[in-house]
Amino acid sequence: MKARILLVEDDQNVGAVTKKRLEEAGYDVVHSTDGQMAWEQFQSRTFDICLLDVVMPKKDGFTLAEQIRRKNDFIPILFLTSKALDEDKIKGFKTGADDYITKPFSMQELLLRIEVFLKRTKAGSNAPAEKRTQYHIGKLTFDYNDLILREKNGEVSSTLTQKEADLLKYLCDNANKTLKREEILFHVWGKDDYFLGRSMDVFITKLRKHFKSDPAIKLETLHGVGFRFNVPGQL
Repeated sequence: MKARILLVEDDQNVGAVTKKRLEEAGYDVVHSTDGQMAWEQFQSRTFDICLLDVVMPKKDGFTLAEQIRRKNDFIPILFLTSKALDEDKIKGFKTGADDYITKPFSMQELLLRIEVFLKRTKAGSNAPAEKRTQYHIGKLTFDYNDLILREKNGEVSSTLTQKEADLLKYLCDNANKTLKREEILFHVWGKDDYFLGRSMDVFITKLRKHFKSDPAIKLETLHGVGFRFNVPGQL
């Protein structure tokens, strides 16, 4: 089945061109021209990824992303916007966005990013058997495929977004090691730049909140260097 994309873009020309290129690439695309229409579409249909503009009539992209994230913790959310200020990008990540592409953007880059996120979301169905997806982190169990942290009794402690899970998996694979900032950015985000670095700091803060129930787990900031994920025992 084709992956279905919710494209939210109030500029009719930009939206039409983007929709056409995405459909030519093999995707099923639903195009909404305002935030309220997009929210109604999201509630009535199933989507695999959301591409959101920020400045829109009736409901802006930040508000829409927050609503989507409250309803679905897992679906990838990418902002496509001309708003390039630092505070706008950080606000976008705080609302639950997984990535941020500034207009004008390369269609090839957009297609590559969509492909990466969809592969990560569906990683469990065709991942090699030897690829590790479960980790014991102190008193918690992390299931990468299900994007879930569980307590010892099996109860769900918290659910993660895809980007939180990607970051946590990399930290688990390199637990109790000193990791440089640029190293994490290249492995989890694909490149190292200022805006993605600020985004990573937001996600690090979110992960720390998930570990409050076990003080033995420490995600340590090494100023000027990077981070160290200190976990007791064997993962």
